[in-house]
Amino acid sequence: MSKLKPYDRFAKRHIGISEDELSAMLSVVKADSLDQLIYETVPDSIRLKKAMNLPEPFTEYEYLRELREIANLNKVFKSYIGMGYSGTITPAVIARNIFHNPGWYTQYTPYQAEIAQGRLEALLNFQTMVSDLTGLPIANASLLDEGTAAAEAMAMFYGVRNKKSKDHHDNIFFVDQHVYGQTIDVLRTRALPLDIEIVVGDWKTYEFSEKTFGVLLQYPNKQGSVEDYRAFAEKCKASEVYVTVAADLLSLAVLKAPGVWGADAVVGNSQRFGVPMGYGGPHAAFFATKEDYKRVMPGRIIGVSIDSNNNPALRMALQTREQHIRREKATSNICTAQALLATMAGMYGVYHGPKGIRAIAERAHGLAQVLDKNLRKMGYNQVNSHFFDTLCIRVDEAMKERIRHLALANEVNFFYGTDCIQISLDETTFEEDVDILISIFSEAKEAGHTADFTVVEGFTLPSSLHRDVDYMTHPVFHNYQTESKLMRYIKRLENRDLSLVHSMIALGSCTMKLNAAVELMPVSWAEFADIHPFVPVDQVQGYHEIFRDLEGYLCEITGFTACSLQPNSGAQGEYAGLLTIRAYHHANGNDHRNVALIPSSAHGTNPASAVMAGMEVIVVACDDHGNIDVDDLRAKADQHKDNLACLMVTYPSTHGVFETSIREICEIIHERGGKVYMDGANMNAQVGLTSPGFIGADVCHLNLHKTFAIPHGGGGPGMGPICVNDSLAPFLPKHHFVATGGDHGIHAVSSAPFGSASILLISYGYIRMLGEAGLTDSTKYAILNANYIKSRLEPAYHVLYVGEMGRSAHELIVDLRPFKAVVSAEDVAKRLMDYGFHAPTLSFPVAGTIMIEPTESEDKAELDRFCDALLQIRKEIDEIASGEADPVVNVLHNAPHTVNVIMADDYALPYGREKAAFPLPYLREGYKFWPWIGRVNNAHGDRNLICTCPPIESYMTEE
Repeated sequence: MSKLKPYDRFAKRHIGISEDELSAMLSVVKADSLDQLIYETVPDSIRLKKAMNLPEPFTEYEYLRELREIANLNKVFKSYIGMGYSGTITPAVIARNIFHNPGWYTQYTPYQAEIAQGRLEALLNFQTMVSDLTGLPIANASLLDEGTAAAEAMAMFYGVRNKKSKDHHDNIFFVDQHVYGQTIDVLRTRALPLDIEIVVGDWKTYEFSEKTFGVLLQYPNKQGSVEDYRAFAEKCKASEVYVTVAADLLSLAVLKAPGVWGADAVVGNSQRFGVPMGYGGPHAAFFATKEDYKRVMPGRIIGVSIDSNNNPALRMALQTREQHIRREKATSNICTAQALLATMAGMYGVYHGPKGIRAIAERAHGLAQVLDKNLRKMGYNQVNSHFFDTLCIRVDEAMKERIRHLALANEVNFFYGTDCIQISLDETTFEEDVDILISIFSEAKEAGHTADFTVVEGFTLPSSLHRDVDYMTHPVFHNYQTESKLMRYIKRLENRDLSLVHSMIALGSCTMKLNAAVELMPVSWAEFADIHPFVPVDQVQGYHEIFRDLEGYLCEITGFTACSLQPNSGAQGEYAGLLTIRAYHHANGNDHRNVALIPSSAHGTNPASAVMAGMEVIVVACDDHGNIDVDDLRAKADQHKDNLACLMVTYPSTHGVFETSIREICEIIHERGGKVYMDGANMNAQVGLTSPGFIGADVCHLNLHKTFAIPHGGGGPGMGPICVNDSLAPFLPKHHFVATGGDHGIHAVSSAPFGSASILLISYGYIRMLGEAGLTDSTKYAILNANYIKSRLEPAYHVLYVGEMGRSAHELIVDLRPFKAVVSAEDVAKRLMDYGFHAPTLSFPVAGTIMIEPTESEDKAELDRFCDALLQIRKEIDEIASGEADPVVNVLHNAPHTVNVIMADDYALPYGREKAAFPLPYLREGYKFWPWIGRVNNAHGDRNLICTCPPIESYMTEE
């Protein structure tokens, strides 16, 4: 290497295995070289014949310098656009201790409650805050965005209504004309495959059809007007029509809660609770509803249960409600939430408390009143007689353009309707800002008006809708209003959670790799964070340069020709990919093509997404080696050839194997007129070695929070862009406000045009700093690490599936069923916590197994600690089987062990404290992580569902 080239390459920092460790690991896996291992793992027939065409990699320093130049192409104007997105102030204590803290953003979804009590409490706070503000008893732990939350409510009530209706099909959903345009766009997308008819009109004059099952109202509406919907809600109730209200969460501090005046569900976006706009995301949507719908509502609910020691324990309640577990019977495909952002919004509520939230709301309203008063004095027609923070000024076209010119000259953005200008104020608005706004409108009329900042008394709200009920009364919203208190509270919660700052999280299919600090730093730069998603495109040239480059890189990596960055989760990407296939068939006059063939091993979101896209799911068998049964596939493809829409396939397979018949599989589908959708969950084993396009697929979604290094954030944020070939490119999703997508694109799948745009920077940086060689090496080392673990574990455990040459791909399945008479797979998962590790993926895709994926980021010493732990656990299993250990009271059945159990004066377990807590020497070297609770009692929590913050006494409800 030339001494003039930088030594500090990013690939050396991202890939955990050193050159010295490589030879030792190859010896263990019995391969002469890394290339030989790859040859024995990846079928030669699908290996790329040339390197990917990607730019030379940057060092970290070069990347940040380059990105600063790109960031400067964005113009950070003061945006008063509103439409569901507002300026907000992220308290520094939250930004530093949560948003910028890997102890919070590298956590996994809290399926293992014993090592997730911190984020579960933070999410319970979020649920409680939402429940209190909306006036409804149950809220989930966040959804993706307001548009998709509204669509989920529509789908939920559609299912509820028609489950009751045996003899007829009620399919009309009324949407008021003043619901946000992007929400209506997403509703149309979701409605079309389900045969729901969207009717948009005026709620004041709408007459219910006997087929109307639900309505959606905006509160305040998109023009900012606060309408009194109470009589209309009563009319809906009388007609057995479900009422969904899309609400501004901050406004509910001063407005009567929709749950009080008749809403059956309240949805919206918690973005203005301290989460930057980020040109559209990520933000945590909220969803609250009545108790009647708790078992059909979408998303995750955090609930209160007890642990094995009878202590209070938080967990994901009603876990079988996770819609993707219900497969083709699902009404939703939700997998990723927006946990990190919900945590931030909840902590914003904790920090400010009810008084602070109300003060922020009253101040925004007060400044809007001052602006309204001044505009009226100048003769402007401000049409909202009742408003919260948004004014609507009726102007002719000439005046609108004059004001637009003056606003841009002052670096100000408004929302411009057909005959009006809307101005939405927020927490970041100060008197000097309002003074500028007044001067713009004064100059437009040449009025010479002097701003009057006399405070307007009272509220410009209907007196009948003034909030008169307390909210956020739980002590958590009153005890942490100083920075010291909140900092320590956040740290206490963080200490209860295992994340990548503690140890590897070897979750098969979930790819918990390094989320490099340099990739994440720019997300909070003002040039990316403080931009509204509907600003004029010439103000976001930096963002669009990144989008163009990233789309190009992802197409090169996948072997496709076009890309949509809009889907804001992996499951959303599945859905978008299937909708493009559906649109393709419809455009070619093949409306009848609606059959999706899906292997039995597929992740549950696959069949759920297919049903949401209006397809009929036909399951294809897998053989004894975990591969798709090609004969069964061919038979079912022949049987359904006239109606075949697509095959959904994961590659490498969900069993962690590169199936050699994959090209034949794709050809079988294509010969019968179908398309091949490839699930990108296992893309980390493809990059640089093969590609979906080269293999023969037509569309692939990419989990950027897996292969491309966006953090999991405790269950979100995520991004799931899709790449497609030429045949599907015309059907990529469009957007209501921003030009994007194909010429014949489907309606939007997300509220914002580029999904969670700000976190696309992470994947962009990942690719720019690794380059072609680094990306390819990442794939190779991911495969090496998986096979190293396989080789070390095989003397003690059976690895369930392997390729034709005995290799695993980037993940492997360890079969624990042979031990089921002694211990369960869950026992092993919980016992791993005592060794300082998160459990691998449990009982998927095969019950009674664990699926392990180490990723390329882990070093040999960490891999060895993990293997040592599992090998020691095997010895503990043998002790039970031989009778050396008690068959009931043993370290596996009692796992995990908390510090309170270990330190108890009345410790009476038949094995020593050291065996329970420190079974291997490395745990005494700083690797010990103490689970906060004992094994959680899921059944108790489901029987006694508590999903808001109750008094401590009520945690212990009698069964």
